[in-house]
Amino acid sequence: MSGSEIKATIKAAGLKLWQVAKEMGMNDGNFSRKLRNDFSDEDTEKVLNAIEKLKTA
Repeated sequence: MSGSEIKATIKAAGLKLWQVAKEMGMNDGNFSRKLRNDFSDEDTEKVLNAIEKLKTA
């Protein structure tokens, strides 16, 4: 997924970028910089898992 698609997915879930970054154990600034590029399949899966975990919390 592209960074913009990840960002849109997070927003559609009603979450903030910093919440997903924290769940993934990342600094929010580093996560924001990572959004500038495409995510690997592995990184995309990690983000989607973090989103699902936060939505059920």
